[in-house]
Amino acid sequence: MTECVRALHAHLIRTHLHTDPFSTISHVLLSYALSNNTILKANLVFNQIQRPTLSLWNLIIRAWAHSPQPSQAIRIYHLMYSQHSLLGNNLTYPFLFKACARVSHRSCGQLAHARVMKLGFSSFIVVSNALVHMYGRFGHSEYARKVFDEMPQRDLVSWNSLICGYGQCKMFREVLGGFEAMKAAGLKGDAVTMVKVVLACCSLGEWGAADAVVKHIEENEVMIDVYLGNTLIDMYGRRGLVDRARQVFDRMRQRNMVSWNAMIMGYGKVGNLVAAQDLFNAMPQRDVISWTSMITAYSQANQFTEAVRLFKEMMEAKVKPDEITVTSVLSACAHIGSLDVGEAVHEYIRKYDINADVYLGNALIDMYCKCGVVEKALEVFKDMKKKDSVSWSSVIAGLAVNGFADSALDFFSQMLREGVKPSHGAFVGILLACAHAGLVEKGLEYFQSMEKVYGLKPEMKHYGCVVDLLSRSGNVQRAYEFIEEMPMAPDVIVWRILLSASQVHGNIPLAEIATNKLLELDPSNSGNYVLSSNTYAGSNRWEDVIKMRGLMEESNVHKPSGSSSIEINGLNGSLDSYSVKIQEKSKVTLT
Repeated sequence: MTECVRALHAHLIRTHLHTDPFSTISHVLLSYALSNNTILKANLVFNQIQRPTLSLWNLIIRAWAHSPQPSQAIRIYHLMYSQHSLLGNNLTYPFLFKACARVSHRSCGQLAHARVMKLGFSSFIVVSNALVHMYGRFGHSEYARKVFDEMPQRDLVSWNSLICGYGQCKMFREVLGGFEAMKAAGLKGDAVTMVKVVLACCSLGEWGAADAVVKHIEENEVMIDVYLGNTLIDMYGRRGLVDRARQVFDRMRQRNMVSWNAMIMGYGKVGNLVAAQDLFNAMPQRDVISWTSMITAYSQANQFTEAVRLFKEMMEAKVKPDEITVTSVLSACAHIGSLDVGEAVHEYIRKYDINADVYLGNALIDMYCKCGVVEKALEVFKDMKKKDSVSWSSVIAGLAVNGFADSALDFFSQMLREGVKPSHGAFVGILLACAHAGLVEKGLEYFQSMEKVYGLKPEMKHYGCVVDLLSRSGNVQRAYEFIEEMPMAPDVIVWRILLSASQVHGNIPLAEIATNKLLELDPSNSGNYVLSSNTYAGSNRWEDVIKMRGLMEESNVHKPSGSSSIEINGLNGSLDSYSVKIQEKSKVTLT
């Protein structure tokens, strides 16, 4: 606000002209009303004017409609209409409709619509455009379309209001249809149009249509503002087309935080961590989404140590993490067994009252179970206000792999009593528990109940669990027969379980069968050769040991230094490695 306006205001007060609606007080009011920072001063000036003119009423209604308190515009309109008997004009109602749209005041909007019809103001395009926009924001697409169809003439704002309304109602097919109709009417659209149309293409997965929209943008030289640029970056990022996203990013004259974050997330999705880190380092400033995007990118690339390191840097930078950040870093802690960081994160969650939703609770359970602190996992589970099937599955599997098979079985029974339908992950956990406890027949009963009782078709990990169940109990031949009857081709983990069990129980024929399958499926894995070689060595078949080592050299596979035995995911060939997949439903993706 300039000093001259303040001086003029002071002069009008001294000369008692500040109450006269026909004095230059209107200029003071206009100056104050143009900024949200001085809206209260504008309101004070307006209240001091005796018998304001309609133009002054319109001015203050417009100011409040654009302010952080749009409901005040509705209040002032009712005051004007009821106490001062002013009906308003074609300039009053667009601002009133805008205010109604912003606060979702449907009754007021519909009442004002009726008055507009009665007064004949609906013939003004600016009034009808505001009505289409308002009904779209209300989610009343049918009313918006009715107003649109009855308009005697339409402009770009009319079409954008209709298309935006369809987008608000998630009617994405109608968005694309509206865009095609707009082009047929001879309008090319602007950045506002293109944002809504590209978003509709993304929601529908219509990538061909999205590319056609980009072509339309280029051919018609539509200005790419920061909002359209960000939308295009996000669209290309979702598709893994980061080079195209980067082209948009580099061409943008103006960027904001969203631009940088969207580009980082795009690089993270395709695993280009070098480019993501370079962008992150070059950012003029970072927010919690920037840090979380990088942490998540490292976690998804299995670089869990880097994810934890970056989280520590984030804390040192005094950036407060949100529930998505801590969920991602807890997942990283679980994978590398970083209990100290996981506990620190848990304490931070409690101290700063971070929204502990079900996904965060599941991540805490998973972290504590994989770090071997089952009692704390159970405390988290008990304190969770809401639990889902993943919560139960994580606890059951965590108890099983940490040696508490009986407790895992008890939890599975409790889950069923509480009416929670077991998931695929829950059955992984209960089969692991049976394997650890040596409950072969019980485990087979659970496996058979998956499809018969619960309608869940067993997956590879469940068949693997049964092979592990039979192998641990010494039923190696039965395990092989089970493999032979599987309705799908066994994966390498299943064959490694059989090979490991055959070595333990000295079943050389089965070990050879498993070895041949592994060399066929995974010839570059040195562990397959080492485990097979150890099997032969245990039976004093030294010629076969030499032969296996020769195969390693021929295949250019090198034995890991300092190791003479194989570990599968750190678990010596057991099916516990499948348990890491239980939390697939709790995986968090940034959008």
